Amino acid sequence: QMRELSRENKTLKKEIRRRDSSQTIRPIGKNRLFLEVCKLAETVSPTDSTLLITGESGTGKEVIARYIHHLSDRESGPFISINCGALPENLLESELFGHVKGSFTGAVRDKDGLLVAARGGTFFLDEIGEMSPALQVKLLRALQEREVVPVGATEPINIDVRIIAATNRDLEHEIRRGTFRSDLYYRLNVITLHLPPLRERRDDVPILAEYFLQRMSADQNGGRPPLSLAEPCLDILQGYDWPGNVRELENALER
Repeated sequence: QMRELSRENKTLKKEIRRRDSSQTIRPIGKNRLFLEVCKLAETVSPTDSTLLITGESGTGKEVIARYIHHLSDRESGPFISINCGALPENLLESELFGHVKGSFTGAVRDKDGLLVAARGGTFFLDEIGEMSPALQVKLLRALQEREVVPVGATEPINIDVRIIAATNRDLEHEIRRGTFRSDLYYRLNVITLHLPPLRERRDDVPILAEYFLQRMSADQNGGRPPLSLAEPCLDILQGYDWPGNVRELENALER
């Protein structure tokens, strides 16, 4: 009877996720390369496997990470992200793993790290290639042992979180240079999703432009009809290489 209840519970949860996923907004695009990425994301989302998302800056790595989170068993848990290149090493260590009171100047109370705060959810490590070698060792241990030791503490804390990492760097090249640990790379690189740059999906430019204009019009035009782009303008947008990718396109349309 317990087995039957457990099986029925799992079946119902899958059905709820299936219905919810049909209402989840899929990342915008119809390009074949991009759709292949979305399909792979949908395939791996129900698993707890660690993911590595690669691609140039502005291609939408966090958008894909959030999409995977919303389709996963952890959808009801938090989605927490951090940019590893935005903080100095000592502050990044404290943010990731937490600290105890008095462990360094300014540590006036105990603080849980983000890996603990993301319990039951997904933790997105953006620009993982910017992390220092010392922190890479500590992160590797956290992934292997599923526990963290806060700065200044001696007792580990268990973590229950799915890790999604992202980078705009060639990590294999960074390994050869000696700036990224190969063991951490293989731990993160269970499943890889590579997001193509916008110049390789020019057929998506009109769709993205329309989406951004509608959203900006709703936010800024006080309910007036959304703006539209003339055909010559669309031709110019599609002919440009967009080195900043989707983020640059969005900023250009807003400007």
